[in-house]
Parts: sequence; C-alpha cells; structure tokens
Amino acid sequence: MGELFQPTHLLVIGVILLVLFGGKKLPELGKGLGEGLRGFKEGMKGVTEDPAKPGETAHVVTPKAEDATKPPVA
Repeated sequence: MGELFQPTHLLVIGVILLVLFGGKKLPELGKGLGEGLRGFKEGMKGVTEDPAKPGETAHVVTPKAEDATKPPVA
C-alpha cells in the first residue's frame, strides 16, 4: 500500500483507455494533452514574470500614410 499507482494499475488504466478510445485516437489524445499542458505552462510563465516597470513605455509603430496622389493598387 506504499504507492498510489503500481505497474499493474497503470496497465489496467492503459487497457481501459485502449478499449474506450481505440488505437488510432490515443496518439491524438496524447498530443492534445501535451499541447494543453505546454500552453498552460507558458501561460503560467507569463503570469509569474515581472510586469513592465512604471517608467518603461511600449514602442508603438505607426504605418506610413498612403500618398494621396497615387491610385490604390487593386
């Protein structure tokens, strides 16, 4: 009773997943789970980073105005 998941428990869970989802769906489920965890970690990393210092401002790039004498390109 020392461990929560013993190898036999993991084997039974794997067989149940294989029966429920089939062999073709399991890689897709694993990929989706991995992408979700990666996105969650990246999101948490953004929360824990220090916000911009009060004296710093963002650099804003403004596009050039179109020359009014040129006809629009279609």
